[in-house]
Amino acid sequence: MNAVAEVPGLAENVEVSAKARRRQFTAKYKREILRRADACTKPGEIGALLRSEGPYSSHLAVWRKASERGELAELAPKKRGRKAALPDSRDREIGDLRRQLARATWRAERAEALVEVQKKVALLLGTPFESEKS
Repeated sequence: MNAVAEVPGLAENVEVSAKARRRQFTAKYKREILRRADACTKPGEIGALLRSEGPYSSHLAVWRKASERGELAELAPKKRGRKAALPDSRDREIGDLRRQLARATWRAERAEALVEVQKKVALLLGTPFESEKS
């Protein structure tokens, strides 16, 4: 007989997860462990550091090589999304000119509409409009 099957509730408290997950270390954590490992001078200090923190000595070797290649510096958190384009003074000037043109066009159309209304009023009243006199 299985000893685990005889003890009720023992199988429910198992701390092993159903699916194994690979450990992931942040670049900041890796740099910190490398800094602390480089500060170790006495024999056995690196082993004690690794036992207390949890990574393996092979992790330390891989992280040192990655650090020499400059890969750990590149793993710093980056802002996601498109890079913001620096505003160009020409783009700002073009935008200002477009707004001025739109405003001037609107004012000209409004003035032309007022002139047309004045012509119609003058025609209804039977008085000649000044532009029609000449």
